[in-house]
Amino acid sequence: MPKGSNTPVPTTALRIELGWRSGPGAPDADASALLLVAGKVRSDGDFVFYNQPAHASGAVRHEGKRRSGDLVTDTLFVDLARVETPIERIVLAASADGGTFGEVPGLYIEVLNAADGNVVARFDSTGATVETAFVLGELYRRQGGWKFRAVGQGYGSGLEGLATDFGITVDEPQHQAQPAHPPVPRVAPPAPAPMPAPAPAPAPVVPPSAPVRLSKVTLTKAAPSVSLAKQGGTSGALRVNLNWQVRKQLTGWGGRRGGAGDLDLDLCALYELADGRKGVVQALGNAFGALNRPPYIHLDGDDRTGAVSSGENLTVNLDQKQNFKRILVFVTIYQGATSFADLHATVTLQPQYGAPVDFSLDECTVPSTVCALALLTSTGGDLVVQREARYLVPERGVSPQRTVDRAYGWGMNWTPGRK
Repeated sequence: MPKGSNTPVPTTALRIELGWRSGPGAPDADASALLLVAGKVRSDGDFVFYNQPAHASGAVRHEGKRRSGDLVTDTLFVDLARVETPIERIVLAASADGGTFGEVPGLYIEVLNAADGNVVARFDSTGATVETAFVLGELYRRQGGWKFRAVGQGYGSGLEGLATDFGITVDEPQHQAQPAHPPVPRVAPPAPAPMPAPAPAPAPVVPPSAPVRLSKVTLTKAAPSVSLAKQGGTSGALRVNLNWQVRKQLTGWGGRRGGAGDLDLDLCALYELADGRKGVVQALGNAFGALNRPPYIHLDGDDRTGAVSSGENLTVNLDQKQNFKRILVFVTIYQGATSFADLHATVTLQPQYGAPVDFSLDECTVPSTVCALALLTSTGGDLVVQREARYLVPERGVSPQRTVDRAYGWGMNWTPGRK
């Protein structure tokens, strides 16, 4: 589609893919969506992006990134049937992470029918220079239906400038620290008067809503670890999410675009507490753990879709971080495949307070059924997150759990289990 053109959207369930080519010096990019009434968001909840991945209505959610060779895509799912009546437009945007869009080759946006993967519309963005954010397209209501318009409007002020332009309140890091009791300005007393008029009642003070945090941390081979305390993640709940997509349809995978059919991955955690107790949290054997008593780790459920809005989730109680020695988060294939080949997975660690930490798994080139994802190690009053992304190949007759135990020296005794 040329810039400025539009086309009808013939279906309500859509996948919006922001795509580009990776390479030396090419920055990462992130997809986002803003749901607008009269050109502005109603509240910060109408902004869907990596730190706020789902709209409350269920109409828009951020599904995450996947790689295939040098092609990288970041995907949004949009269900137009669930868009609330006041919403007139959904702006589809991109922001560059660590550079400008002049350094991002092959940038495009593609609108896909979520049911069959057919392309509804595509806009290739060309000619970018110093822009750090782009409105690539928009979905808008027209005569009882929806249309897609190719926009191509650039911003030099990044995701923050784009968001504030549409009415989002952004939490600027340099303004986070505020005095507990800000000074009250002194007001000179009024001049004496024989019959002073009564002072008007002060207007009620409405506390502002919590601003949106745009900061994030992405772990890579070059920078594989981060301190949770330095990112503000010192208390509350730490949510560990695993979501996945099958790169291509293969016999044995089941699978469909954006899902995984009969594929069943299990997110698990080996733990060692400060008092020496060791164990595992996993769906196998219904060992779901507990959040407010040892091991202070809880597995939310057993998901088989890989969707970012649900997926597999572990929760770690950071208020009990002094009771942890180490936690190893890993994933096993329970059924549906014989290795992680042709699977793309993303891990996100989201502290209740603090910036999220995420990373993608490398391509699997070995017949692996278990992958060590992240190692959390106590350093006293802090937990350090180490990206592992390590595929392990079990020996014949050895379970995935025993394999990861041996690799990391946990020293536990294992018995067969089912779920």
